[in-house]
Amino acid sequence: AAMEGSGDAAPAVADWRLAVGTLCSVLLPVLITAWCSFQRSRRQLLIRDIFRKSKHDWHYTDLFGQPSYCCVCAQHILRGAFCGCCGLRVSERCLKKADQRFLCKEIMMRGTAGAPSSMPHHWIRGNVPLCSCCMVCKQQCGTQPKLCDYRCVWCQYTVHDECMVDCLRTEDCTFGEFKDLIIPPYYLSAINQMRKEKRSSSEKVVPYDRKHWMPVMVLANTRSGNNMGETLLGEFKMLLNPVQVFDLSKIGPAKALQLCTWLPCNSVRVLVCGGDGTVGWVLDAIDEMKIKGQERYIPQVAVLPLGTGNDLSNTLGWGAGYAGEVPVEQILRNVMEADGVKLDRWKVQVTNKGYYNLRKPKVFTMNNYFSIGPDALMALNFHAHREKTPSLFSSRIINKAVYFFYGTKDCLVQECKDLNKKIELELDGERIELPNLEGIIVLNIGYWGGGCRLWEGMGDEPYPLARHDDGLLEVVGVHGSFHCAQIQVKLANPVRLGQAHTVRLILKSSKMPMQVDGEPWAQGPCTVTITHKTHALMLYHSGEQTDDDDASSLSE
Repeated sequence: AAMEGSGDAAPAVADWRLAVGTLCSVLLPVLITAWCSFQRSRRQLLIRDIFRKSKHDWHYTDLFGQPSYCCVCAQHILRGAFCGCCGLRVSERCLKKADQRFLCKEIMMRGTAGAPSSMPHHWIRGNVPLCSCCMVCKQQCGTQPKLCDYRCVWCQYTVHDECMVDCLRTEDCTFGEFKDLIIPPYYLSAINQMRKEKRSSSEKVVPYDRKHWMPVMVLANTRSGNNMGETLLGEFKMLLNPVQVFDLSKIGPAKALQLCTWLPCNSVRVLVCGGDGTVGWVLDAIDEMKIKGQERYIPQVAVLPLGTGNDLSNTLGWGAGYAGEVPVEQILRNVMEADGVKLDRWKVQVTNKGYYNLRKPKVFTMNNYFSIGPDALMALNFHAHREKTPSLFSSRIINKAVYFFYGTKDCLVQECKDLNKKIELELDGERIELPNLEGIIVLNIGYWGGGCRLWEGMGDEPYPLARHDDGLLEVVGVHGSFHCAQIQVKLANPVRLGQAHTVRLILKSSKMPMQVDGEPWAQGPCTVTITHKTHALMLYHSGEQTDDDDASSLSE
């Protein structure tokens, strides 16, 4: 019996040991994983806390785009944090030391007596741009595989370690190539002091008295088109004063443009990075400045096209879309060299039929075009689809593919047929007899539909010249989506209905799709009246002209 009992205990002990071993083999990896996850979360919280309290514009990256070295320990690093303003790069473990040891770009000088008119270089050691040259010996910098050489965060000049002398450390910074675009920190300090003392002699402040000073402001919409806005914000902050660069997803254009009131009258240039909708948003904020009595501070507006259509930027010579092919430095040069032009802005008033005394009319501001018909239907379908799944519409190519899909669908369904029986058109008070149409488009600018010169068509017929600053609208008709596609590839002409200072459309029956500058809606019976509202001051860049533009300019 004793032998039988000991025989039964042995398997029980073995089973118990197997169970404990199995439990440990399962729990140990789980505990190690949980501990590592806890430590990682704790480290991320500490990093976020440093980012939040820091004066640096820290960002974290898993992989630097070029060979990089920690500015504290000088070790080679593949990942870590970098400052979007001054360009410092550090490893995770050295982040706190770097934040305490190194100053970032100052947007405004503090603690200075009097009104300074200059400031010394702000040197940062290591990680200089590729192919940069030493300002002393003119040889290439950053060639050694270690933390070496210096770069000034304002003028972007670089200097070898061995060429750096004491006089360079105290020498006044010239702000480099873009000195006429940068707002110096000492200027903002002086203006701030004058405002506190209620003095108005700001014309004597350097560089206010400089003849060619044209400070630029950058307003970027990080949600536009192909999501390049975030990258551009960092690159512009590196070259300019960070106070000149605004993220429109965090601060509205009306608030951002108040910086213009600190700057010389009629000298500021604004670069809007976004689509045509973003440009319209900024121009609306500029109109608000006029209402506030700040008309003398109105800036001129340039466009860096990040949207899908970009017809306004194309009309003004800034191209049909930006994908990073042009360096930021060249963009700033283009802004400096651009010429000032005027852009007509129009008031679109939509009054619902039968509700004149009950509902207020809808009022829009138009920069590009108004339309009713198949292109408005495509925009309406696209808009509804994008609101359901916005994450799918982060690429310009995908956006255009969706437009193509809805255009092809309308060719088969023809939802807007017999428009001429449902609508009346008046140009400057004169009734226009309409042929058989599916759509009417009222144009203010030369381009439409993502790069098509609609008014010119194939260019084989005589037609009055179209301009965006003559106070005239061009009105055309289309026979459907297939006709629109033919016009875009220069296989057909539009139905030119005329030019006018005032356009009136009366929708007599049914519900039709309408759009103003890409903002669509479905509209019931109504009266649409388009009248001139104001002018906007824009910047025209002649370097991005296409063959069509050259032919048009020759015909003028």
